[in-house]
Amino acid sequence: VQLQAFGGGLVQAGDYLRLSCAASGRAIDTYSVAWFLQAPGKEREFVATINWSGGSTYYTDSVKGRFTISRDNAKNTVYLQMNSLKPEDMAVYYCAAGPALLRATMTESYEYDYWGQGTLVTVSS
Repeated sequence: VQLQAFGGGLVQAGDYLRLSCAASGRAIDTYSVAWFLQAPGKEREFVATINWSGGSTYYTDSVKGRFTISRDNAKNTVYLQMNSLKPEDMAVYYCAAGPALLRATMTESYEYDYWGQGTLVTVSS
């Protein structure tokens, strides 16, 4: 499967963005999907994950209540709705696909087999 992440941009603190991860080559409903971020000079960090059906999600603490991961398997796309953005959210965001699980539990980058190219989110204060 090939993944393409898009939707990043420059926003002000408090604004919102919706990132999209579009899959091609294979149906995305055969995968769990996650979003990771990587800030300059830092390691890649887990943000959120969703199971194959969309019935189970998991978030890192810093985004709970602000970000929502969802998927539309009919459109072969996974989304990350990011509200109340903060300057510390600024990073390149990557989507990744891994084994389809009943529950969204995978939070480590090594658990995901396929990666998109990343989309840059810039948040000005």
